[in-house]
Amino acid sequence: MNVAQLLVKCLENEGVEYIFGVPGEENIDLMDALLDSSIEFITTRHETSAAFMAGTYGRLTGKPGVCLATLGPGATNLLTGVANANMDHCPLIAITGQAGLNRQHKISHQYYDLVDIYAPVTKWNAQIKTGEIVPEVVRKAYQLAMQEKPGATHIDLPEDVAEMEVDVRPLPITGHSLPQADEKIIQEAVDLLSKSTHPIILAGNGITRGKATEELKALAEKADIPVVHSFMGKGALSWKHERSLLTAGLSGKDHITCGFEQADLIIPIGFDMAETPPQNWNPTGETPILHIDTEEAEIDSHYPVALNVVGDIKENLKQLSAAVPSNNRNLEWADSIRRKILDEYEHYQQDDGFPVKPQKIISDLREVLEDEDIVISDVGAHKMWMARMYHTAAPNTCLISNGLASMGVAVPGAIAAKMADPDRKAVAVCGDGSFLMTGAELETAVRLKVPIIVLLWRDDGYGLIEWHQMKKFERPSYIEFGNPDFIKLAESFGMEAIQVNRTTDLRKALDQAVAMDKPVLIDCPVDYSENMKLTEKLNNITCD
Repeated sequence: MNVAQLLVKCLENEGVEYIFGVPGEENIDLMDALLDSSIEFITTRHETSAAFMAGTYGRLTGKPGVCLATLGPGATNLLTGVANANMDHCPLIAITGQAGLNRQHKISHQYYDLVDIYAPVTKWNAQIKTGEIVPEVVRKAYQLAMQEKPGATHIDLPEDVAEMEVDVRPLPITGHSLPQADEKIIQEAVDLLSKSTHPIILAGNGITRGKATEELKALAEKADIPVVHSFMGKGALSWKHERSLLTAGLSGKDHITCGFEQADLIIPIGFDMAETPPQNWNPTGETPILHIDTEEAEIDSHYPVALNVVGDIKENLKQLSAAVPSNNRNLEWADSIRRKILDEYEHYQQDDGFPVKPQKIISDLREVLEDEDIVISDVGAHKMWMARMYHTAAPNTCLISNGLASMGVAVPGAIAAKMADPDRKAVAVCGDGSFLMTGAELETAVRLKVPIIVLLWRDDGYGLIEWHQMKKFERPSYIEFGNPDFIKLAESFGMEAIQVNRTTDLRKALDQAVAMDKPVLIDCPVDYSENMKLTEKLNNITCD
């Protein structure tokens, strides 16, 4: 077989189901090899979308999603989605076609050194310069992409190497495991908890990756500790649980700020610091940190680690829960915070103002979807509202990219989510700014008959940037833009489309979209005057 065929065989050996990407001239040998493969190639309309799909697939399945691009502009387009997956710790393998070895020593058409370009945004990458190394390269790329903390790896395949004959076979798959903390460390953690009167857990996405949600619940219940979630940790503890303080992450004050102010021990578990800086929730840097993760903590002056509990999160939480004494704390402060957050959510359930308030959109969406359905939020003002008010009962049911936080992730992400788990509904929540960055993937959804729902929050501008501008300068600058007729646009792709003309239309539109079981876009005008109203309200919060 040739090198391209061997590469495909190695990917099959790893259990790869899909490759998302755009074909190109320099990867035609690989594309031809895929015709005889069990792997399904998903042709996307843009390389960035392909990487977003692979990253979402990786996050939901725990197995690396695979994306493909050709050299030059194809590879640089792919780069943003690869960086996004890497910073969000989603396992991903990127494959790029490349100029032949015979022209890499000189200025050449579309040639850049992609190993150098991809190095800062991947855990590891390599160029295949001889066919014999393909099994090692694929096995290493796959293993490193999955290992904690997971992320992106990259394989670069020159076109002349791809067609070379080779006579080697894929390597056997080997497993890996994380160590556990020793008894001495666990006892030190128990001592810290025992001395604390107001501990608070900050749950990150590492809990979901480590399949440790039940262990988190057991610790929170036995030690009687309230749990607040990062944007990417949403659902680690169900919002219905009395110890859930829902989600933190806004850069300014919020109800949960009072919880952090009263805490005498903060316990981040599986928390990725790229999401939100500790300065936001430990502004003085004086509250000690009990750090529980797969790696030791990043150095940060607002993250004063009293103890690192490093290794397998699930097993370490299990040990800690078994060792910690039962507690019955006075948690009136936590109950008060929880009630304020839920009261705010419930307040808007019957609101009929138009354009539709963000709180009402979220309330209707939450009522229509089942607990296990998946919502993917794009990046924009809607992300802040979704993170704060879309409450989750299970992990990986509200996906928010909050590392690189790239716009355009939701539509391709929803397609991948539905492919990864066809039995759950998949909804892309987009602003009109983020939607048009990858909106061409509506055609992909229609072509593949993937029944996603696109809930478009339309305000004809970059709402999140305006929000920041108004807070700092009290005037907006250069955030307005024009929009197409989104209903006609969706219909031109062969997609169902529903226009919301009054607030009472939204719930009906969502019910209708769910019942259709086909790709549907809902165009919903949103009232973002609520942004500054929220800012004013939060600025007036006083902690009892």
